[in-house]
Amino acid sequence: MTFDTQPVRVLVLGTGNMAKAHVEAYKAMGGVELVAAVDRRADVLAAFCQEHSIPNAFETLEAALEWGTFDAVSNVTPDGAHHPTTLPLLAAGKHVLCEKPLATNAVDAREMADAARKSGTVAMVNLSYRNVAVLQRAAEIVAEGRLGALRHFEASYLQSWLTQPAWGDWKTESQWLWRLSSAHGSKGVLGDVGIHILDYATFVAGSPVEALSARLKTFHKAEGDQIGDYQLDANDSFTLQAELQNGALGTVTATRFASGHLNDLRLRLYGDKGGLEVPFEKGTELLRICEGDGLTTGTWRTLDVPLVETVYQRFIRAIRGEATANPDFDHGARLQAALDLAEQSDAEGGRFLSLT
Repeated sequence: MTFDTQPVRVLVLGTGNMAKAHVEAYKAMGGVELVAAVDRRADVLAAFCQEHSIPNAFETLEAALEWGTFDAVSNVTPDGAHHPTTLPLLAAGKHVLCEKPLATNAVDAREMADAARKSGTVAMVNLSYRNVAVLQRAAEIVAEGRLGALRHFEASYLQSWLTQPAWGDWKTESQWLWRLSSAHGSKGVLGDVGIHILDYATFVAGSPVEALSARLKTFHKAEGDQIGDYQLDANDSFTLQAELQNGALGTVTATRFASGHLNDLRLRLYGDKGGLEVPFEKGTELLRICEGDGLTTGTWRTLDVPLVETVYQRFIRAIRGEATANPDFDHGARLQAALDLAEQSDAEGGRFLSLT
C-alpha cells in the first residue's frame, strides 16, 4: 500500500496505561486512522474502543492478523509480551512501534531486530525522552564537536513513588506492584527506567557502551517482601559505571527512592573544550553550555531550543518514506545487551565487563 494520499491505518496492541498516550499522539496528527485495538480483557477492550472511537476490537492478535486491515501497530503490551507479539507482526509485513524495552533479554531483542531488518518494515522503539527538544539539540552540539573529545559524564533518573503517593498507592495498586515483582515480568528499575537514562546519556554522547560495571539493590518494603501474589524481588535502585566506545567514562544511576523527585532526568557531559547540562525536571527542559571564554570563569549559558518531532510523528513519517526510523530495533537491542550485562556484572559482584 502507498501512503501518498491514504491514511496510515494503526492498530493498538494492548490497552493499558501507555496505550492512551499512543492514541492521543496519533489523534493529534493528520494522515493517521486508528482502526483497531487488541486486548484479551474483553471489558477493558470494549471501554477503550468506545472512549477513543476505535471501530474494531479483537481479543487475540491472531484474530487481528486474520482480519489484517491495518498497516502499522503500536505495541503497548507488557514487557514480556513484546517479543512473542512483535515477531508475527513483522512476519505479516506490519510496521511496529514497540514500547521500551524492546524485550526482556538481549537474545530476544536481537531476534526482533534481525526479523525487522529481514521484513523491510519500519520498526522503532518508543524511547519517549527522545521527544525532549533539549536532548536532540545536545546531541547535535556534541556531533558538531563543540565539546571536543568527550571525557566524563554523569546521568541519573530519579523517581520517588516508593516514598509517596503522588502517582497512586503502590502497596495496593497492581499497575505499580507488578513493577516490583520479577514473576510478573518486571526487570526492576534497571529495565523500567534504566533503559531511558542509558539512552539519554549515550544518544547525546553519540556513542554506545563499550564496558560497564553495575550494582543492583532491592530494599525491604513489606512483611515477607510480598504483597498478595506479588513477590517484591525486583531491583529498586542501581548504580552503573560505564565506558563508552568513544572513551568517555561516567556513571548512570536510577532509583525509585529519590525522595523529592517525582520523575526527573539529568545529564552532565564534559569534553576537553566544553560542558553540557541537560536536565528534564518536573516536565521542564533545560540546556546549559560552558564553552570558549566561559571555561576560565565557569560561566554557563542557557540555550533556547525549538520543539522537535515526537517518536510517534517520526514513526508515521518513516512509514511514508519521509524520515529515518530512529530509534530503531537495532538500537533497542544494543541497549538491552547493556542492561543484560549490568545484571551479569551485579551477579558477579560488580565486575567490569565488556560488551565486545
